[in-house]
Amino acid sequence: MSVYDASTYGERIADVYDEWYSELDTTGAIDFLAQLSGPGPVLELGIGTGRVALPLAERGIEVHGIDSSESMVAKLRAKPGGDRIPVTVGNMADVNVEGEFSLIAVTFSTIFSLLTQEEQLRCFRNVAARLSDEGLYVVEAFLPDPARFDRGQRVGLGRWELDQVVLEVSKHDPTRQRVDSHHVVLSEEGIKFYPVRIRYAWPGELDLMAQLAGLKLRERWGGWRREPFTASSIWHVSVYERAGI
Repeated sequence: MSVYDASTYGERIADVYDEWYSELDTTGAIDFLAQLSGPGPVLELGIGTGRVALPLAERGIEVHGIDSSESMVAKLRAKPGGDRIPVTVGNMADVNVEGEFSLIAVTFSTIFSLLTQEEQLRCFRNVAARLSDEGLYVVEAFLPDPARFDRGQRVGLGRWELDQVVLEVSKHDPTRQRVDSHHVVLSEEGIKFYPVRIRYAWPGELDLMAQLAGLKLRERWGGWRREPFTASSIWHVSVYERAGI
């Protein structure tokens, strides 16, 4: 693979995404976002296969989406109700949609798929431009843990089954807060590679991006079920609102 762009992750992983991430707390995410959705509409950045968007739509909430991968969007379209959700294919940092939204959400650390600080900040600013006056921006992301890496590298077992093994092979660049990884599937059918690149950020850095975009932190939790956010948390769910509220 010579070029990795915004669509690469989704294009490679679309066929196995729902299977691999079936254990995510989707119910908690849906309940949390539905409570904050307001009058709508809601916009999900990185809508993917509709793991979050479709259950929200089933609750009568108007949902729109953005995703850079046509293959991920095709998976969404193939599901019941998926053809009724407006989706823009493109870079989510641009928030290239019309109208205002009472809630904009980006889940499962997808904000980190934007590979520079400048691009992540651009996303915050464009989100702020699309929020209604009392609109909210929800970001779910993991807490960075550089200690996971030994001399800038990591090899770990992701999944073990009788007929296949999935390994995570990563390299870490702390100067750019970048992690370049492969999920490597070894099976009787051969070897498959699923690349993913991220640029992580700590909660305080995200808060500063929000401030620069005219937003402020309203609340932060350790998970979708409003677990307390503490020093031992490995995830955070952060809710931003307009700074003038």
